[in-house]
Amino acid sequence: MLVCNGVRGDSRVQKTARSAAEAGWDVTLLGRSPDGRPASWRLGEARVRLLPVPTPLAHPPRATRRPLLTGPLAYRPGTAGYRVQRAKARRDELRTRRAALALGPATPLARGRRTARLALPRLAARLARHWTGLRKRQLDRGQARRGTGTLTERAAVALWQRAMGKRCWRRLWPSLYDFELAYGRAVDELRPEIIHAHDFRMLGVGARAKIRAAARGEAVKLVWDAHEYLPGVRPWTDDVRWLPAHVAHEREYAPYADAAVTVSATLAALLRRTHRLAEDPHVVLNAPETPATRPVRHGGVPGLRAQCGIGPDTPLVVYSGAAAPQRGLDTMVDALPGLPGVHTALIVPKPAAGYLGRLRARAARLGVAERLHVLPYVDCDQVVAFLTAADAGAIPLHHWPNHEIALITKFFEYAHARLPLVVSDVETMAATTRAAGIGEVFTAEDTDGYARAVRAVLAGPERYRAAYGRPGLLDRWTWEAQARTLDGIYTGLMRQTALSHETAPEEPGAGRGRDRRGREARRGPAARREPTGTARAPSPTQR
Repeated sequence: MLVCNGVRGDSRVQKTARSAAEAGWDVTLLGRSPDGRPASWRLGEARVRLLPVPTPLAHPPRATRRPLLTGPLAYRPGTAGYRVQRAKARRDELRTRRAALALGPATPLARGRRTARLALPRLAARLARHWTGLRKRQLDRGQARRGTGTLTERAAVALWQRAMGKRCWRRLWPSLYDFELAYGRAVDELRPEIIHAHDFRMLGVGARAKIRAAARGEAVKLVWDAHEYLPGVRPWTDDVRWLPAHVAHEREYAPYADAAVTVSATLAALLRRTHRLAEDPHVVLNAPETPATRPVRHGGVPGLRAQCGIGPDTPLVVYSGAAAPQRGLDTMVDALPGLPGVHTALIVPKPAAGYLGRLRARAARLGVAERLHVLPYVDCDQVVAFLTAADAGAIPLHHWPNHEIALITKFFEYAHARLPLVVSDVETMAATTRAAGIGEVFTAEDTDGYARAVRAVLAGPERYRAAYGRPGLLDRWTWEAQARTLDGIYTGLMRQTALSHETAPEEPGAGRGRDRRGREARRGPAARREPTGTARAPSPTQR
């Protein structure tokens, strides 16, 4: 399995690797080291390896050029910091010299001499400060405009798209190849039979590994796990090249996938239309594991209300997930003055992040700081038990394409904690909430509407909690059900490989040198696999 993050914060990736290993598959999960140092550990029966990913291709020559047309006096990138700091050092040195001279005789003549002695250096320092400030401002403006849609940048994007089509990412965002250079050899050394590539960055790594395996006469199946709809993603960096480059990269390598997996039926249909797939991708929901199969570890983490410092009778609304303006957390804070006595807990990966600091300051200005609690994540197998102490779970997302089509992880975590939901009117989650009768829906970014929805669920939580008791509802929303789907996909792909091997003409030396690494002894579906020596090209139905 391949993922472009550090694994620990990605519950979907962890559950996928662990459950596949428990089903009998020999799983190695390759992730990206957050500190640039290799690391490895066990995740149940699965092996995890984190690889350093140097990114020199993320700094192309264009990023180091001066904006000569819009800022002819701008510094070269890399020198501005030195020049500005040196000007500050000269100014500070003059302050010290002035203080030292002030210790001398206090006669008018002596003071005049001291003033005259420093007049020229002070003037030079002042001019240097203005000069360096001007040149740095021109550089900063030029760099800020470079990626945010200047006519030149947009023309460059259009030119490369026209000239290279879906291969244009090599020019627009060459840093995607940094992942190939970091992961490629490691994948080849493992000699996998199935590659499960999580999300769009790893799709190319998996596809290229499949191509190399085919050249060696080995059959490798590629599973593409699309976590979100890429054209609807908010770019991860403020650069006009980012989105078209990544969309082109996905378009180039999607046809190599032998099976596609995604997080909702809505997204599955969208991916099928976008990439002209023969059928909808399989849906594997971001559902939690149940305590029956994954017992909760009690590692001494204080409960939710204990961390908030409130008692059992205090109304508490919880949000659990990433923190960003488009997640609607501002709406939750702004609504607190209209919800007397109600507390809000934000459970986020980085409580000290700048955006959360701004939310705290906002709460202080509104006079509700004591009712806003910002807490760190707990381990993924503790989330549901941790959330059960709340009175309601909030999902106040803004209207973004990916928000409209997803059933996100926190939706299912709240459900298994049996929390009444307060959900903005993003299409898929709002429809599911209404159909199941498990919460209230409000208009996104409407503070008053959010407050009304909170008051409604807090006034009668029993009816929303009772809706979770409907037969089969929560059973469908478990990771165990999703794991069975994944196991079926893997097993089907291996059967395809076995059939293609049986029908292919025998070639001298086919599969020679293949490292089996004890595969005959695996449990479950993996134990039924037959050794293969041929490779299958991308499915014609997915071209």
